[in-house]
Amino acid sequence: MAEITVDLLSDTLTRPSEGMRQAMAGADVGDDVFGEDPTVRALEERVAGLLGHEAGLFAPTGSLANQLGIRLHTGPGRELIADSLAHILRAELGAGATFSGITSRTWSAPDGKADPAVVLGMMTPIADAYQVSTALIALENTHNFAGGTITPYDALQAIREGSLQHGVRMHLDGARLWNAHVATGVELAAYGQLFDTVSVCLSKGLGAPVGSVLVGSADAMAAARVWRKRYGAGMRQVGILAAAGLYALDHNLVRLGDDHDRAARFAGAIAEIDPALLAAPAETNIVMLDAGAVGRSAADIVAALADRGVRGYAMSPTRVRLVWHLDIDDAGTETAIAAASAVLG
Repeated sequence: MAEITVDLLSDTLTRPSEGMRQAMAGADVGDDVFGEDPTVRALEERVAGLLGHEAGLFAPTGSLANQLGIRLHTGPGRELIADSLAHILRAELGAGATFSGITSRTWSAPDGKADPAVVLGMMTPIADAYQVSTALIALENTHNFAGGTITPYDALQAIREGSLQHGVRMHLDGARLWNAHVATGVELAAYGQLFDTVSVCLSKGLGAPVGSVLVGSADAMAAARVWRKRYGAGMRQVGILAAAGLYALDHNLVRLGDDHDRAARFAGAIAEIDPALLAAPAETNIVMLDAGAVGRSAADIVAALADRGVRGYAMSPTRVRLVWHLDIDDAGTETAIAAASAVLG
C-alpha cells in the first residue's frame, strides 16, 4: 500500500492547529465536577445560546451526549423510534438498551431524510397494556450513514408539530448539525427550537480533538449532569478541552463551506465517469460511492484507492464513504479525484 497522503476516512482525523493548541494551553480551568471550570461553563453557555436553549452540558463523546439525551426522555420499558441507519442505533453499541433499558423500532430512510408521515405514523404515544408506548423520536441531521444528507427544515417542523400533539419528546443527533446550518443557511437556533435536546460534536468538522455538547432546558441539563457522573464521565480540569471547542467555533465554523465545495467537486468528477457511482447526492462534506455500480466490493475499492495514497472507509459491503475536513485542501481533492478516476474510470 502506498503512503496515505489524502486521508478521507473521517472528519474526526483532524489535528489541533497551533492556534487551538495555544488556546488549550492558556485555558482558565477549575473542577468541572463541582461546576467550577470557567472555560467549560463558557462553552456550554455559548453552544446553548447558539441553539436557542437554556443550558448545555459538555461531554467527552458524541455517543455519551446522545445517550444522556435518551436517558432524560426515556426509561426502562419505554420506546425510542428512529431510522434504521441512525447512529444512535447502529454505532453506539446498544447503549440505549444497556443504560436506559429501552426498546426501539425503526423506519426505513435510505437517503437519511425523515418523512413526517412515516415517522408520525410509527409513533404509538399511549399504548395499551400489551404494547410499548413511544417516549422519544430521535432524528439525525446531517445523516452519517446516508452520506451527509440533510432533512429539510419543513419536514422537521411537521414532525415536531405532530410529536407535541401527543406529548412525545424529540432528540436531535446533531453531530454534524454545523454542516447542515452552513449548507442550508437555516439558523442553528431554528433547528434547536424543534427539539427537546440536541447534541452537537466539536471533534468532527470543527476540528477540536475531543468533545460534544448536549443542550436543553436548565432542569434537563442539571439532570443530565447527574447521569453523566453516574455513567463515569465526571471530569475535572477539562477546560483545556473546552477551550479547543471555543476556538473551533470562532475559527472553523464558517469554513465548513470549503469542505462542502471540495466534496461537491469530487462528486462532480465521479458523476462524469458514471452517475450511478454516487450512492447519494453530496449535500455537505461526505461523498458516498456505490461500488456495486462497477461490480466491485467496497473493500476492493478502498484497497485500490489506498494503493494510490487515498484512504476511504467501507461503510458496508457496497458503500465507500469519503469525508472532507479542514486537513484536506484543493490539492488533496485533486489527488483524490485522480485516484478515484483511475480506480473507477
